[in-house]
Amino acid sequence: MEQSIVTLPNFEENIYFFNHGNHAESYRFLGSKVHVHDGVKGYQFSVWAPNAYKVYLQGDFNQWANQAMNQIPGGVWTLFVPNAEQGQCYKYGIDHGNGHIEYKLDPFSNRFEIAPKDASIVWDLYDFKWQDDAWMRRRAKKNKYETPLQIYEVHATSWKQHADGTYYSFAELAAFLIPYVKEMGYTHIEFLPLMDHPLEASWGYQITGYFAVGGRFGTNEEFKEFVNLAHQAGIGVLLDWVPGHFCRNANALAYFDGTPTYEYPDVNQANNIGWGTLNFDLGRDQVHSFLISSAYYWLNEFHVDGLRVDAVSNMLYLDFDQGPWTPNEDGTNENKAGVRFLQKMNQTIHQLLPDVLMIAEESTSREKITHPVEEGGLGFDFKWNMGWMNDTLKFFEMDPLYRPANLTLITFVFMYQFKERYILPYSHDEVVHGKASMLGKIPGDRFNQFATLRVIHGYMLAQPGKMLHFMGNEIGQYLEWRYYSELEWIDLDRPYNTEYQHYMKTINQIGLKEKAFYQLDHDEAGITILDADNYDEGVLTFIRHGKRARDFVIVVCNFVPVRRSSVRIGVPYHGQYEILMNSDAKEFGGELLDSHQVFKTEPKAFNKQPHSIVVDVPALSVLYIRPKRIYGVKK
Repeated sequence: MEQSIVTLPNFEENIYFFNHGNHAESYRFLGSKVHVHDGVKGYQFSVWAPNAYKVYLQGDFNQWANQAMNQIPGGVWTLFVPNAEQGQCYKYGIDHGNGHIEYKLDPFSNRFEIAPKDASIVWDLYDFKWQDDAWMRRRAKKNKYETPLQIYEVHATSWKQHADGTYYSFAELAAFLIPYVKEMGYTHIEFLPLMDHPLEASWGYQITGYFAVGGRFGTNEEFKEFVNLAHQAGIGVLLDWVPGHFCRNANALAYFDGTPTYEYPDVNQANNIGWGTLNFDLGRDQVHSFLISSAYYWLNEFHVDGLRVDAVSNMLYLDFDQGPWTPNEDGTNENKAGVRFLQKMNQTIHQLLPDVLMIAEESTSREKITHPVEEGGLGFDFKWNMGWMNDTLKFFEMDPLYRPANLTLITFVFMYQFKERYILPYSHDEVVHGKASMLGKIPGDRFNQFATLRVIHGYMLAQPGKMLHFMGNEIGQYLEWRYYSELEWIDLDRPYNTEYQHYMKTINQIGLKEKAFYQLDHDEAGITILDADNYDEGVLTFIRHGKRARDFVIVVCNFVPVRRSSVRIGVPYHGQYEILMNSDAKEFGGELLDSHQVFKTEPKAFNKQPHSIVVDVPALSVLYIRPKRIYGVKK
């Protein structure tokens, strides 16, 4: 890696675009930048602090003495330090003009000390030798909506740890995590926020450094190499990113120049009581430049394949949080500035990088999250389907005897599933704070718990929409996720866990191969409901379709621990059908030794289909049935 020595940019031009909210690369002129001035190599330090009385720079290069910076019109302070070197620590001293100087991190720093230490580190962008050209070319060509998207969500420091509790480096994660994800049939790794944050218990959702990998994880360059290796292995990388609110620690962004700088001037809007943070002022142009630059930084400089934008609802509604709120002049609660920012962000990112994924974690019933801005939408590519997640978990947590009568918890999604482009998530938020692990949520003995887990994920794969599993879901971990210790890999030595992990690998691989499970995820033509009203037996049947008429899979879900014999199922074509997958197979921890049956159609119309087959459906099971030899289908 070679250091990039940059020509000092035209400050006036950069400041103009930054102040007008139209700078997508403000990290290139703000922060510490290696520079040669009058033949002398050093670093140019630049910080935006528009209302500061004075700004000082102190660090290892000047024995931590306050050195006055020069103010440039437009609210930026700058200073060239000829003897500054890579790796030295520094802080900005913000003089409020009342005799008080507050020492701050550099908002644009590319590296920070590891908490509890709190200095920025002189660190510049490097020329990285990317070797992922083949991946980037494929990414640019593929239709992001008609290809598999099977996400493995990871907390980097608790996936696996060394015996002494120390964390895996990015190099070690590359050696173990990437091949594991590949083998398990996932297409993407999604990391909980890797940006610098002081408190591990926040899981990264209270950020202080929006342009740096947290020191506990490694360096920016080490993360680039991880992405490089993931892409070479055919695995995408997504990042959780938090543009709505930030850590209120006094040494970071909070009231940066002594006045509301990154946060709203209205205290009701600024204070995020529920999370103990401060909300970004989404109506301020400079905040637009800051946040859009951060998004572009990770997507462009690190070749990250997409961002999952956290807490979008908090950015859309003035009263989303607890406590007092200030309504609009017309009394409404929509955060109009937040709406405009999200639209602008998505339009900008998609203009610059059209093939990346912008994913909204949005929990309300607001419409058009994934619709184009031109149609009044927010412009996201995908939205997490939080309603589906809540309904399905409520359904599977109840006693199986009550599931048939509550089948609408499963089928209600059919009423709205094509209004947005959805990702179906079972994320980290569902296995913490006393909610129990996925396995621990399920009533019954261990055999029936694992049978139900197989149903949950077999149904999930078949349901229209892309898919996200949190780490540990695929091994049947019993304990809740704990951010401070590794997953319960030891569970793989217990009965059913290894078989269940094999099942998850199997259905994931089916999801990669069967076009019916991904080509029309967001099109009403992608599903035919056969029977969604079986409130007596709790059996759900539907057909998933690909683009070609012959690419379809019949899905049969039995949500109760009672075998259903001779179940008639309507099919569209005459011929023979075969079992693609039976979740009750012995190899998955079930009871069936031979699950590879073939069914011949009968000339009896059923479920509004011209033909039908008769199937025995095991207790607590999911069946995938595909055509083996059919007639009358168009090529």
